[in-house]
Amino acid sequence: MPRLAASMRVLVVEDYPLVRTAVSQGLREAGFAVDEAADGREGLWFAQSNRYDVIVLDLMLPRTDGLRILADLREREDAARVLILSAKDTVRDRVEGLRFGADDYLVKPFALEELLARVATLVRRKYNRTSDMIRVSDLEIDTLRKTACRRGESFTFTSREFELLRYLALRAGEVVSRTEIWESLYEFDSESSSNVVDVYIRYLRRKIERPEWPRLIHTRRGHGYLLGETP
Repeated sequence: MPRLAASMRVLVVEDYPLVRTAVSQGLREAGFAVDEAADGREGLWFAQSNRYDVIVLDLMLPRTDGLRILADLREREDAARVLILSAKDTVRDRVEGLRFGADDYLVKPFALEELLARVATLVRRKYNRTSDMIRVSDLEIDTLRKTACRRGESFTFTSREFELLRYLALRAGEVVSRTEIWESLYEFDSESSSNVVDVYIRYLRRKIERPEWPRLIHTRRGHGYLLGETP
């Protein structure tokens, strides 16, 4: 299993059902929230309607081709990292994809493990991280093992608890709204609501905070949450 830097939101745009299902399932098992699109028009709608950390994008799509989606993303200065996944394997094809604004290019057939590793690398790059370890004040988070340690005490988490902690850690020092958290961690058709965020914030506080320790998770009423020490 590749080392993941973040458990964030990914869009998979792929018209071949077996490939789309395999990639999406692999990403979900690796801890990502995943939306799926079966053709270019649907993929373009998803990309314009939501914020994604990474988009896995086929080029030869029905209704709207992958380069059209990529061009739209870059025209809107969308920050999503794009991994092209395509059977078009010539140097010219790869160069064209990169010139249109793709961040990486993987040729079919491919190994799922390599795709997961490339997606993880793109997420780390987006958040300017190079290591599996994230440190926020005296809290050390191991994104590979999905554990954390603070002042000699170790913590384990449920999948959803860790997704939230990791996202706050990647945005450490910033106030992150409930809407941003929900949009980044939950899939498009999820029945979860922003109230779930408040519940899991409470769970995290019970695990990583003690009355005698400085508070790390701060509430900014009307705005959201911030992870880190404050003056």
